[in-house]
Amino acid sequence: MSRAEILRHFTQQASWNKALASPLTAALLEKMADDFDSDGVLSALLSDWTGNPVRDALGLRLLGALHYAVLAKRDDALADAFPNRDREDWDIDQIWPEAEHFLRSETDWVRSFIKHPPQTNETRRGFMFLTGMLNLAKQFRMPVDMLELGASAGLNQYFDEFRYTTQNWKWGNPTSPVQVSTEWQASLPPLATPLTVLQRKACDQNPLSLSDPETRLRLKSYIWPDQQERLSRFDAAADLAIERNIQVDKADAVEWLASQLKKRRPRVLTVVCHSVFFQYPPRETRRKLTQLIELAGEDACPDSPLAWLRYEPEAIWTETDSAQMLLDFRVWPGNSHTRLARSDGHVRLVTPA
Repeated sequence: MSRAEILRHFTQQASWNKALASPLTAALLEKMADDFDSDGVLSALLSDWTGNPVRDALGLRLLGALHYAVLAKRDDALADAFPNRDREDWDIDQIWPEAEHFLRSETDWVRSFIKHPPQTNETRRGFMFLTGMLNLAKQFRMPVDMLELGASAGLNQYFDEFRYTTQNWKWGNPTSPVQVSTEWQASLPPLATPLTVLQRKACDQNPLSLSDPETRLRLKSYIWPDQQERLSRFDAAADLAIERNIQVDKADAVEWLASQLKKRRPRVLTVVCHSVFFQYPPRETRRKLTQLIELAGEDACPDSPLAWLRYEPEAIWTETDSAQMLLDFRVWPGNSHTRLARSDGHVRLVTPA
């Protein structure tokens, strides 16, 4: 991988993070770009990196390494410079020297850390699962079996136990420990529709067990340190996942889904769902998953319908350069397609599709 591509990735990722309201991580990525361009510590650390920096989310891996070091108290000086729950202010000219020192002194550990892809379970994406499921429940008036692909630690498996708040509607138990909010400009979901999830199953190539403290800390480290609300919601959702004993199968998505689709039950709506997952598998894997779902759809009947609920980059499904995520679903029998809403990866503002 050329130096120019890595440098361009840092710069591009910085602009994305800034747009997603994380000025600290944007500033860190800009410092990383400067350091790499001037043959600093990152130039040596990434000298053997052979992957695609965009597809590998290289910048997010490095940000995760630094945040993990802070959360785990691996470097006291770095932790003192970072913002935290009690102190939200920060100064990049204080943070970067400590970050640069850490990257230099802990090069082997950082190299090991960034071998693993970042995994995020943004709990605000529960808005999209809820909206899609309520619309599907209204259409079919059946209980749901949920099959989630790329579920990571499964934080959104119990999306229906979150409390959702927008400026014009609310849903869920007001006392839920997981409180999520956003600005909503799309059509209102059918909030009065009964929703019953009978079965929840999920898979991931590398599922994370939240009951393991180190694993939980790694997952938390990929949340940006200047977004304390997201960090608090993560902790609440992780506690709920542990309480509900969420299980995510370690499996190849194609093999797992092929097996699960053979077990579809009568008088139940089977929903294959995923969020910010489909852009990561190779194109051939995406083709196989699509073919599996479409073939199962051909066998669907009114007594055993099938839905494919997605919250993914719009550019995956359409010939567009849109940077937004699209919430939509396909259903069988009939192979109808419904677009519901658009937003960004963190679901900060939901607009009509």
